[in-house]
Amino acid sequence: MEPARPALTDASRRRKPIRPLLAVLVAVPVLVGTFLTVISTASAATTTIRGVGSGRCVEVPGSSQTNGTQVALRDCTGGANQTFNTTSSRQLQVYGAKCLNAAGSGTTPGTAVTIWDCNGSAGQQWDVNTDGTIRGVQSGLCLDATGAGTANGTLIVLWTCTGASNQRWTTTGTNPTTTTTTPPAGTTPVARHGQLRVCGTTMCDRTGARVQLRGVSSFWLNWENPGYSQNLSALRWMRDNWNLQVIRAAMGVEPSGAYLSDPSRARGQVETIINNAVAAGVYVIVDYHAHEAQNSRSQAVAFFSDLARRYGHLPNVIWEPWNEPLQVSWTGVVKPYHQAVVSAIRAADPDNIIVLGTPNWSQGVDQAAASPVSGTNLMYTLHFYSCSHGSWLRDRGNTAIRAGLALFVTEWGASHADGGTDGRTCLPEAQAWIDWMRANGVSWTAWKLHTGSDSTNLLRAGAPVTGGWSNYLHGHAPFVVANMR
Repeated sequence: MEPARPALTDASRRRKPIRPLLAVLVAVPVLVGTFLTVISTASAATTTIRGVGSGRCVEVPGSSQTNGTQVALRDCTGGANQTFNTTSSRQLQVYGAKCLNAAGSGTTPGTAVTIWDCNGSAGQQWDVNTDGTIRGVQSGLCLDATGAGTANGTLIVLWTCTGASNQRWTTTGTNPTTTTTTPPAGTTPVARHGQLRVCGTTMCDRTGARVQLRGVSSFWLNWENPGYSQNLSALRWMRDNWNLQVIRAAMGVEPSGAYLSDPSRARGQVETIINNAVAAGVYVIVDYHAHEAQNSRSQAVAFFSDLARRYGHLPNVIWEPWNEPLQVSWTGVVKPYHQAVVSAIRAADPDNIIVLGTPNWSQGVDQAAASPVSGTNLMYTLHFYSCSHGSWLRDRGNTAIRAGLALFVTEWGASHADGGTDGRTCLPEAQAWIDWMRANGVSWTAWKLHTGSDSTNLLRAGAPVTGGWSNYLHGHAPFVVANMR
């Protein structure tokens, strides 16, 4: 057997209800609460609101959808929680169903600017002026960064209009027009396939047809800069130009700055990707990107309980509770962890697919096959890197499939197991893997949506965060993209 693949010590691996979030081009189906409705876009324009003084964008902190959440400044990411629809009714809508709102219909300086269910009241109407100010119709006061603040987290309030830079904003985006970059409702992957389920050893859609999802994984979100995976325009571009059907949100857990040390930030990044996936009509894997998750089991249970409660009704979501266990016992360590997290997810989400990591950097699917986790719509993770892992690992996959397990390759590369620090690719062996996955209906997401010299980095330096990457492909990217199409 090949030596165990290094994880956090390896530089490459380190650089490693439905609500519509935007209404675009045509009316898109959304769920408000639990009822299907349609939001018209005939008079809407999508925009970000960037402070002239700060260069930062107005956002809903933590991608919250809770009424009364006060908006604030944050580095611009293009996420759904920073993207607003301006309408002919002078509303500034976010997530398609919430509006910028003067808290308590307040008309005095210092009134908090929050989000609230859109209700058409004067406290939710705004004049976006040519001088850069945004003035409340009811109050006559201006959108203001508190205390002329420019830092992340600066709260937004209403204040007497002064024309200062903390009250002037640039808006980007124009009225939607018909283009080839956003397909009409009904043609997105989720519109075509709907709710997914495990059928035998494969994945099926709502009609019972076999589905093989193909897409890409983010880099470790705690080290992702800029936020390629968190940009809605980029996601739509990959959907329309690469035929991407699924994106994986690899939420780092253990390193400094990851989930355990900064849970609010990490959760916000994941929720941005979920919300963008809903807007783009693609599937999304929520990946607890850990190597020693047994040490944070209670935190994982709380994390997945919370997200399953709030997002488990969506057909878009696939859960991945443990990315890559190390060389630990399946029956003694990994399986009990999965049983706890699966139980927590199923308490709120009875049917979305859950993909379970396996020992030795998710190469031990044969061990899982000998003692599978009880439950429905469960799949098992197999990871490969084609310069390091060959037919011997596919044989393990075949053993698992013969035993009745459904597999999902949530991470792979046409490189060595370190992520390709030598820049090398092994395409013939990668093609053997592609052929094997296709023959067995195994879905996949390729590692990783990032820039740099590693051969698994899909993008060259300078790639714009919003997509348009045809001339920026790097490393194994041409091979990955060709096999998504």
